[in-house]
Amino acid sequence: MLTDGDKQWIIEHLGNLEQRFAQRLAGIEEGFGERLEKVETSLLTEFHKWASPQEMRQRSHAAAIRALDEEVESISERLRKLEGR
Repeated sequence: MLTDGDKQWIIEHLGNLEQRFAQRLAGIEEGFGERLEKVETSLLTEFHKWASPQEMRQRSHAAAIRALDEEVESISERLRKLEGR
């Protein structure tokens, strides 16, 4: 059987272990949060680097398509005028 002194010693040491475990867990969580933020920032930075040229290409292609549409419309209108004669 355990004496009251033994029980008190066990309770104190378990309390100390629990406190150390909680502190260590808090440190791990903080480090994980910092690393996660760094990964998120890196991913967003790389995506932005990739997306910027893609967006510029898309805009230039859209402008080229609009110019071609205008040209086709102009040619179609000229053809209608010629066919109407």
